[in-house]
Amino acid sequence: QVQLVESGGGLVQPGGSLRLSCAASGIIFGIYDMAWYRQAPGKQRELVAAVSSGGTTNYSDSVKGRFTIFRDYGKNTVYLQMNSVKSEDTAVYYCNADILPRDGRRRDYWGQGTQVTVSS
Repeated sequence: QVQLVESGGGLVQPGGSLRLSCAASGIIFGIYDMAWYRQAPGKQRELVAAVSSGGTTNYSDSVKGRFTIFRDYGKNTVYLQMNSVKSEDTAVYYCNADILPRDGRRRDYWGQGTQVTVSS
């Protein structure tokens, strides 16, 4: 069974840095796009950053220049390096991946979410 397991969330001061990780486990034949989303209280879930299987990245305007998404293909892991964080970055962050598992049915998978709180 394919799972996405996130780690790295926590409390960080404004202006600080944090790195989130998301590892895909299980019998996987292929991983395509991987992405990070976030959901703040009372708001809809929004795309933060995405990286294609070929390494092409895109970012929301709110994090461009501050966050970096990158992946380790050998470890089936995607990272989100968060720098110069602001209070408005506070949210639950979710990992998402487009995966082809052993059963041959390619589909989206989601992690359980990790809380990021930016506060002094």
